[in-house]
Amino acid sequence: MPVSQNVRTAFSAARSAVRSALPDSERPGRVLTAVERLESTPRLDAALGPLRRAVHALPLGGARDALHGRWLGHAVHPLMVQVPIGTWMSAAVLDLLPGQRRGADVLVGVGLAAAAPAALTGWVDWAELRKPQMRVGLVHAAANAAAVGLYSASLAARLRDRRARGRLLGFAGLAVVSAGGALGGHLAYRQAAAVNHAEQVPAVVEPGWHPIGDMADLPVGEPVRRYVGETPVVVVRETGGRVHALADRCSHMAGPLSQGTVADGCVRCPWHGSVFRLADGWNVRGPATSPQPVFETRLVDGRVEARLIQDPDRAHRPVAGSAGPADPAGPA
Repeated sequence: MPVSQNVRTAFSAARSAVRSALPDSERPGRVLTAVERLESTPRLDAALGPLRRAVHALPLGGARDALHGRWLGHAVHPLMVQVPIGTWMSAAVLDLLPGQRRGADVLVGVGLAAAAPAALTGWVDWAELRKPQMRVGLVHAAANAAAVGLYSASLAARLRDRRARGRLLGFAGLAVVSAGGALGGHLAYRQAAAVNHAEQVPAVVEPGWHPIGDMADLPVGEPVRRYVGETPVVVVRETGGRVHALADRCSHMAGPLSQGTVADGCVRCPWHGSVFRLADGWNVRGPATSPQPVFETRLVDGRVEARLIQDPDRAHRPVAGSAGPADPAGPA
């Protein structure tokens, strides 16, 4: 067979393999199918519980919320992983250039030093996920651990002046960490891990006042679910008669706040323990990194009405116009 025909045959086979791996208009492709199967397989479940308990047992104290990214307003893990991935990618480029040995070695070492804190933020987030997300996250972590092992071996080979071996191990590590990164992207963008699950509320709630029920039907000091249109809200009536309303689905993982507990002017999510201030929806404690959309309330002829507060500055300070016995009509 002529050489040109061999090349065309090999190219055609490679193109068919790529097409079968990637999604198209007819099917999801082998890669996505495999990851979706990973979401539902119970094979890894025996490890999930012990690992979650181990992460919860870490003596992190108040640093746990910092690792979640509550101070940043979103998960800090994606920010942290930029350092190891970026340095290792840069090291791979320098490995392809002459006279760049020292720079490549330094970048590999920096990436290894940055991998540990990045992994810690990832594990802290992982322990607060749902089981399908935890399954994918565990393989994501295993891939990253394998990449760290390969880069550690690469750095050791470089320090012993085994340059070819060090470069090959580095390229292998980059391939593995890229696969792990793809799984991380699946977690974030396909499975919605560590994203704001209450972000859509301002987009779907119609402006203006909406009736949410009779004042007499609201138990004192207990969270209950009511609806603003089709959007569920958690409603809490205080002893003095003031009524608070927040979006019911927790911004962390959409847990039902109406099934949570109320204490010290806050509601605690029953799923992962995020705490939100009833007055303004602020996320007092994580793992939630985003506040809850908050509604102001008023009392009209014995019925409570609610209106979404659109102004972020107004939302995150105590709401003066909440329905109460001294405010029978509420704000206009």
